[in-house]
Amino acid sequence: MESSQKTSTGLKVGLGILLVLFLGTAFYASKLYTDKQETENTLMTEKQQVMNDLNNMAAEYDAAIAESEVKNQDLVAARERIQGLMDSLKVSQNSVNSLWRYKKKFSALQEEMDILLAENDRLKGENELLATSLDSTQVQLAERTVFTDSLLVQNTELAGVVEDAAALQTVGLKGFGVIERSSGKQIPTERARRSDKIKICFTVAKNKLTEPGDKELYVQVIDPKNNVLGTNDQIQFEDQVLNYSLISRFNYENRNLNICEYISQLEDANFEKGRYQINVFSDKELMSSSEFVLE
Repeated sequence: MESSQKTSTGLKVGLGILLVLFLGTAFYASKLYTDKQETENTLMTEKQQVMNDLNNMAAEYDAAIAESEVKNQDLVAARERIQGLMDSLKVSQNSVNSLWRYKKKFSALQEEMDILLAENDRLKGENELLATSLDSTQVQLAERTVFTDSLLVQNTELAGVVEDAAALQTVGLKGFGVIERSSGKQIPTERARRSDKIKICFTVAKNKLTEPGDKELYVQVIDPKNNVLGTNDQIQFEDQVLNYSLISRFNYENRNLNICEYISQLEDANFEKGRYQINVFSDKELMSSSEFVLE
């Protein structure tokens, strides 16, 4: 009987030890599971923080690229690297080593971004300064152009010297009828029936920039019935045709030159009464116009 009691006591002790071991194991396993969950939650939180930081960085690059009138390839390339890192982070394992590597890459990208955006801001400032300088230059050029044009108009109206243009300029264009005596003497008249010829006079203005030598201008006289008087020949300038009354040819020596040309009336026909139009062309460009009336 004493042996049976010893055996029972031994079983109780053994069961007690097993129970303690089981409880200890269960507690340890529970703690490991809890620690694992906490670790995973921490890793998920930090992973999401890195993803948020990358999104913010990408947004800064997008804003910088949008502000640039000319696409900055360095910014575009850095933006693509960030997108690649974000795509990789989405499918990465939740481990300490993995997250540490991504944080290290993020730090490197952050340093690169600071340098690139600072350089982009510097270039942007230089471009703005250049644009301001260009605008100022354009304003000055426009003001100078207006001033020059004003001088040209004044010189033309005063029959002065045109110094700022290489093209010939004519001033003082006028036309009137003349009676021509047998002696050659000419008497101006406003009477159509008494006019033997129409006299057209103008001045080729002095211009130091014009190449001297033989020149020619086309004179067009249109009567009150819209007929071109004189030879009424034609000359083609690309897609434009000019009907002219005569060609005025002269030798130009870079000084004021007074020129008069004549148009005779047709045989057995008098000049028409009314308003006449005179135009002087240099090639196809109209240089000056004038009107006169024969009664």
